[in-house]
Amino acid sequence: MKIGFVSLGCCKNLVDSERIMGLLKNNGCEIVSDPKLADTIFVNTCGFIEPAKEEGINTILEMAEYKNYNCKKLIVTGCLAKRYKNDLISEIPEVDLFIGNDEYAMLPQLLNSELNLDIKGEYGKNTRLLATKPWIGYLKIADGCDNCCTYCAIPLIRGGYKSFELEYLVQEAKDLADGGVKELVVIAQDTTRYGLDLYGERKLIALLAELNKIENLHWIRVLYTYPDEIDDELIYGMKKLDKVLPYFDIPIQHGDNEMLRLMNRRGSIESIQVVIDKIKEVYEQPIFRTTMIVGFPNETDEMFENLLAFVKKVEWDRLGAFTYSKEEDTIAYNMENEVDEDVKNERFDKLMSLQTIIADKKSKELIGSVQEVIVEKFDGLSHKYYGRSSHSAPDGIDGSTIFTSDIDLEFGSFVKVLITDTKSHDLYGKMI
Repeated sequence: MKIGFVSLGCCKNLVDSERIMGLLKNNGCEIVSDPKLADTIFVNTCGFIEPAKEEGINTILEMAEYKNYNCKKLIVTGCLAKRYKNDLISEIPEVDLFIGNDEYAMLPQLLNSELNLDIKGEYGKNTRLLATKPWIGYLKIADGCDNCCTYCAIPLIRGGYKSFELEYLVQEAKDLADGGVKELVVIAQDTTRYGLDLYGERKLIALLAELNKIENLHWIRVLYTYPDEIDDELIYGMKKLDKVLPYFDIPIQHGDNEMLRLMNRRGSIESIQVVIDKIKEVYEQPIFRTTMIVGFPNETDEMFENLLAFVKKVEWDRLGAFTYSKEEDTIAYNMENEVDEDVKNERFDKLMSLQTIIADKKSKELIGSVQEVIVEKFDGLSHKYYGRSSHSAPDGIDGSTIFTSDIDLEFGSFVKVLITDTKSHDLYGKMI
């Protein structure tokens, strides 16, 4: 059977897609890139915020058109399928089967029944079929979340925080490395919480120490670290591990203490600043990335100015922002004092304009430095290579390193590049 697969949403959802595709491929199915060739099409959806839900619906309807070609079955999986299953069943009859992310343990039985297959094995216990570049692999160390931020629907969709066994994760990482992965990206909704539910204590450093021993891995990057759980053990522990990058992805969400309280974010701006200062003391050139929400209910001009002041003080290397959107069934959904959409957009533009100035400054500080870069693409027109330094995660939002080389380079290899110019997050240079 030929399977077409569309994966939407975050990299955590992508890992789910890779596991589903791996299960199918291991049982004799062929994964095809052209949906016109597919007997069955899967759409793995995101249901986190309104734009993601709209993208999911539009993609499902687009894939349903291929039933006019060879496609006989359309299957929708993931967060949207769990959160709105009953509504979707009645609204989109073109879909043959909806499978929520809470039903993945039953995938073999569900697919065998719907597709008349004989799938053997367990979801998550099979070799993944990577949908990333072959030298990049995501390691999802937990699912769900216990933080219960007032704006967030993740606990409603994914449930409470569930760490995966350390030994299982290390073996999965070894398998990825044996398959050619050189940059391992450790992910969860909150990576710093890893192990607390399973072992009674946080085990992220213990896990990273084991991952650091895997011979074929070159870089280990950790994303989604919750600020109040970044302690000295984690800061100093990561410093001792030579493959773990000094890349600190710390979603803050706001720069005003009252806003943090209303969002049910633990800690304060002052405690976050202490963590950042400690990291700067320990690491020579740490990279800081964060996300912010503007226009949350009750956000005043003064609160927004506090956010801008905090961003100026920290000077984040990377910053992404969102305008707040209401999510049903969350605590914030019924909050009063909503911010006008025009005001939200004005604040967003002002924040991102500030961040552009900061990003330009931070990038220019790298001129004259030599950066290790992973080679990812060659542009035949400009005769330049594209890659990423340690400053850029592989999710497409951190920018690239664009450079020349006098010799042919292999994709997925690591080279040294002298940085000669910059533009926002992009670095330019020459291989040395």
